[in-house]
Amino acid sequence: MGWSMNKYIVGIDLGGMSAKAGLFSLSGELLHCARAKTDKKDGFEGTLDVLGALAKQVAKEGGADITDVQAIGVGSPGVVDSRTGTVLRWSNFEWTDVPFAKTLSKKTNCPVFVANDANVAALGEAKFGATAQYQSSILLTIGTGVGGGIVFDGKLIEGYKSAGAELGHITIREGGIPCACGRCGCYEKYASASALILQTRRAMVEDLDSSMWQLVDGKIENVDGKTAFAAARQGDRTAKKVIEQFVGYLSEGIADFVNILRPEAIVLGGGIANEGEDLFVPLRKAVDKRTYVAMDIVPLKIVGAKLGNTAGMYGAYCLTQQK
Repeated sequence: MGWSMNKYIVGIDLGGMSAKAGLFSLSGELLHCARAKTDKKDGFEGTLDVLGALAKQVAKEGGADITDVQAIGVGSPGVVDSRTGTVLRWSNFEWTDVPFAKTLSKKTNCPVFVANDANVAALGEAKFGATAQYQSSILLTIGTGVGGGIVFDGKLIEGYKSAGAELGHITIREGGIPCACGRCGCYEKYASASALILQTRRAMVEDLDSSMWQLVDGKIENVDGKTAFAAARQGDRTAKKVIEQFVGYLSEGIADFVNILRPEAIVLGGGIANEGEDLFVPLRKAVDKRTYVAMDIVPLKIVGAKLGNTAGMYGAYCLTQQK
């Protein structure tokens, strides 16, 4: 492909092991993707060098040049003040008060906008994914922890210095399981994929006749987020109880978000969302029981995310349009 004078947007999804970049048309069409490794030992400047090179690479491979790029959007882990473009804290990389947007802008000669990666992914799903037809939605990413973001009237709700929307750290059990954040009973200690694995293992130890043992070849370390669902589909009663309990925990947090904000839709991301209606049918019922206003009065959609690993790139594109 030859050089083009058209304008483009680059959207970058930064992670602790890699960064993904997408070259977008101004209208939001994803034209090309590229990836680069990231490493804590590179430090802030080294990581930004990697991202700068990645932005230039994805532009070139997509048939453009970095001078054709109108703006760069980035979703970064950590506490990110999107107004100033500063990463206030990213514990995993030991970043504190780093001038992210200003530095990357110097390296690429492009305007740069940055926000928290979970918030950015929520924006991507809201604009291009499962909730594109709605103005208000909440994305919950169910993985090692519980993350996500809130989009209302098409805009991110981030809080002061973008430090809000920490959805995994509402308390659903007073005096409950200790969390790494320092509190006890946090949502993610009960409703994450990691929590489901622990819940499954406990149930298996209590029921040595459960078919879940066969699914993991008798090795409890092989349990994953799919184990209980697979056994439940085979009729295993212990597995069904595990899922019922997990859905209860998951619905508690969702009902809190709904009672406070009343979005049009809740979107679930992460591997557990791949269980489809085996998860969503009981979850919708459980949420409906717990919300102050029932769904037959004020509708609420609960659906799976659609963009998968591209949500961060799409969201980063959307960030440039908002800023």
